[in-house]
Amino acid sequence: MSATQNQVPVPHSRTAPHVPSGGASPDPSPTPPAPARISRIVSALTLAAVGGTLVAPGAAPPAHAAPAVANKALKVAASKQGAPYQWGAMGPYRFDCSGLTLYSYKRAGKKLPRTAQAQYNKTRQVAKSDRRKGDLVFFHGNGGVYHVGIYAGNNRIWHSPKTGSWVKLDRIWSKSVSYGRVR
Repeated sequence: MSATQNQVPVPHSRTAPHVPSGGASPDPSPTPPAPARISRIVSALTLAAVGGTLVAPGAAPPAHAAPAVANKALKVAASKQGAPYQWGAMGPYRFDCSGLTLYSYKRAGKKLPRTAQAQYNKTRQVAKSDRRKGDLVFFHGNGGVYHVGIYAGNNRIWHSPKTGSWVKLDRIWSKSVSYGRVR
């Protein structure tokens, strides 16, 4: 195939912009010349054909949007360090384990169900090797999920563990855990 077979015909001249009656000047931002427009259209179509993604100016691409929410949720959880545990509490001054994760993600702009098991069911499960800061860490036992925290990196979680305790950063103490990414 020769190079000329793939070329799009381009007009060689451009008509003058229309000047409305009354002497007003033409639009200060005229349409770009045809070759520039065609080039952008061809680029967009090529991206679409090969499975690429177009992102509007100022918008975060999908790969960066989720970590931003997760990082915000992680910061919210960390800011609650020392808040006392209370069964069934969802903040802002007292928390149980799933109440802390629900509150943190709600402040980051995402809605989670109330219980640890329901949060497990709602998240996308990820491998330990793929876990990221802000992912939820689920502790399993007796056929279900009994505890949840927010992954902080370095095998640690922010959580509200039990009566008599408070929101704190702890090492993951069990091998019976799984990881979930909030969608």
